[in-house]
Amino acid sequence: MRTDLSTQPQTGGERFAPAYPPFFEFVALVALLMSLAAFSIDSILPAFGPIQQEFGVVDGNDLQLVVYAYMAGFGIMQLFFGPVADVVGRRPTLMAGLAIYVAGTGLALMADGFHMLLVARFVQGTGAAAARVLVVTLVRDRYSGREMARVMSLVMMLFITVPIIAPAVGSAILAASEWHMIVVAMFVMAVLIFTWFALRMPESLNPAYRKPAAVRPILVDVRRILASRLSFGYATAIMLMQGCIMIYIGLAAQVFETDGYRLGPVGFPLVFGLLGIMQGVASYLNSRLVGRFGMRRMSHAALCGFCVTTGLLLVIALATGGLPPLSVFVGLLAVSHFLFSLTMPNFNAMAMDELGDIAGTASSFIGFYSTVASAITGALISRTFDGTVIPLCGGYLGLGLACLAVVLWAERGRLFNPHQAEATR
Repeated sequence: MRTDLSTQPQTGGERFAPAYPPFFEFVALVALLMSLAAFSIDSILPAFGPIQQEFGVVDGNDLQLVVYAYMAGFGIMQLFFGPVADVVGRRPTLMAGLAIYVAGTGLALMADGFHMLLVARFVQGTGAAAARVLVVTLVRDRYSGREMARVMSLVMMLFITVPIIAPAVGSAILAASEWHMIVVAMFVMAVLIFTWFALRMPESLNPAYRKPAAVRPILVDVRRILASRLSFGYATAIMLMQGCIMIYIGLAAQVFETDGYRLGPVGFPLVFGLLGIMQGVASYLNSRLVGRFGMRRMSHAALCGFCVTTGLLLVIALATGGLPPLSVFVGLLAVSHFLFSLTMPNFNAMAMDELGDIAGTASSFIGFYSTVASAITGALISRTFDGTVIPLCGGYLGLGLACLAVVLWAERGRLFNPHQAEATR
């Protein structure tokens, strides 16, 4: 049974009933919103070589900053957009964020040095943060519990198609033109999203939940999040698992295209796309199965499997001098990413489940915390890249085990057991 909260109680016996687009259009639009960040990261990965040549970057590891500068702005500004969305509404907040993103895109096109490009990427990230925060908020405005997890799984399934095709799109653009045209493609995507959202998505903030423009209520809400063992615990679990993806994004081009397996501009997008397909399949399966088995059984089993698989991957990497056979490495990495995608939609839903009346601030704080901390963690581990996959495998296993410990803490040592509120939905 669908848990649709689009009709919510209002004061005076009235009901708040936004005219949402149909279910699948709603899912497609919020998935495209979330995809803006992925496209902005993944499409530019094949351009590391041309960027290095144009700006004279000496250390190849410095090119990772093209990703992490974006993620810094993306993470920090999530702390801002959520509270604003709870005060002024979802629509104006998102449109302002997209306008900032477009400004950053223009700055990237005019960059005459590597440091200016990093500044532009930071600005892009600050604008894209609005889309990240508002995706979770919009879904929580309309759904809760297992249905929210199902919707987030469908969103993730569509979202994952972007990492599948984005490096190939970037490589195709490079083959036909030069790397600046990849940035032009980002601009076009942002304009399309802005137009679709403006035409079809209503304001979803219930007036009864609108917050005053004051700092103290926000601090009260943040304290509430931190005090919730489940919400903060699963926010930390999101951060740790997301740290694995930050490692992967930072190292993918070097591991597959240039320094490790040296697959070149054709092989790299193919491998990147294959791993993305596995994540998309997992997200789809989660959307189909979470209603039957529950968020905890699905995500806890996947997390345990992730730790086992990454442990095996690290052992093989160490035994083969840091570069296992490509088929073995990609196969086990694909299994790891499959299991990863069975955790994240459920972790998001469980982190938000108790916070529906402060969904904007909650999504904002959780997004800020998980993104900034995971980006820092990913950057630190990625900087240890030595031409082998050992830093990646070790990072995956360490973060996976830390995540398992945090989930055990959040659940008071009990895994796989659905809470009564989840089981009765």
